Amino acid sequence: MTGYRTPLPDPAGWTAEEDSRGFFGPDSVTWRIHADPSYSAGGLRALMLQALHPVAMDGVARNSAAFRDEPWQRLIRTGQYVETLTFGTRTEARRTVARVRGLHHQLGGVEESTGRAYRVDDPDLLLWVHNCEVDSLLSTARRAGVPLTDADADRYVAEQVVAATLVGVPEDTVPRTVAALDAWFAEMRPSLAATAAARDAVRTLLLPPMPTWVQLLTPARPAWGGLAGLGFALLPVWARQMFSMPGLGLTDAAATGALRAFRQGLLALPVRMRQSPIVRAGFDRTAPAVSA
Repeated sequence: MTGYRTPLPDPAGWTAEEDSRGFFGPDSVTWRIHADPSYSAGGLRALMLQALHPVAMDGVARNSAAFRDEPWQRLIRTGQYVETLTFGTRTEARRTVARVRGLHHQLGGVEESTGRAYRVDDPDLLLWVHNCEVDSLLSTARRAGVPLTDADADRYVAEQVVAATLVGVPEDTVPRTVAALDAWFAEMRPSLAATAAARDAVRTLLLPPMPTWVQLLTPARPAWGGLAGLGFALLPVWARQMFSMPGLGLTDAAATGALRAFRQGLLALPVRMRQSPIVRAGFDRTAPAVSA
C-alpha cells in the first residue's frame, strides 16, 4: 500500500499569470462548485463518507486525538486547506500542500480490524479521501440546483486530478469521469465498514462539544445540528445503511429539498457573509483577467 507519491510541481515552470490564477482559475467548474453555498454541506458529507474506510478512519482517530474535544479546529483547517488549494495562488497552494505532506509522512499506525500497517500518506488512502471529497462536493452541488451539465460534471472530476496529484496520489490511479468515479466506489464498497471509530466520528460531527453559554444563549447548536444532519442525509443510501440509518427514497427527496432551501437562503446574503476571505481574495485577484 505504501508506494510512489508524485513530486510537488516546480514553481520555476509557472508564469506570473499562471501563479496568480492558481491551479484551477475562475473559468473552471471547480471554482463554480467550491464557491457555491452548497459547498459546506458537501464538505460534511465528504467527512462522513471518508469515515467508512477502516484504515483511513483509524489514521484520523489515532493521529487526531483532539478531534473529539476540539473538532472545530480540524474542520477549520480542512476547509482552509481546500479553499487555499482551490482559490489561492499556485505558490500559496504548493506551500499548503507541502506542509500537509510533511505532517502526513510522519503519521501512521496499525488498524485493528484489518491488521494493516499503514502511513497516513499511503497513496490508496489519499485517493480514498480525494474521491470522497470529489463525489460529495459534486453530487451535493448538483442536488442543490447548481446548473451543471453532464459535461461540466466530467470536467470537474478531471480538473480535480490536479488536487489528487498535488497531495501525492499517482495520476494514473485517479478517476477522470463521473462514470469512472462511480465504478471506483462500487469496487471499494466491500472493503468499507462503520467501525466504532467511524460511528464516534460521525456522532462528533453531528453533536460537537460547545461551551454551555454558546448552547444556551445562541442558536449555534440547532443551526449546526441542522447543517450536519443535512450532510448526513445527503450520503448515498448504502452509506446511511452502513451507519444503521434509513436508506429510504423519501429521505433523499427530503434532503434535496432541504438542501435547495439552504442554498437559496445563503444566496440571499451578501457575498462577504457567505464567502470566506480566501475565496473572496481569489476572485478579487483574478477579476481583471476575467473582465479583460
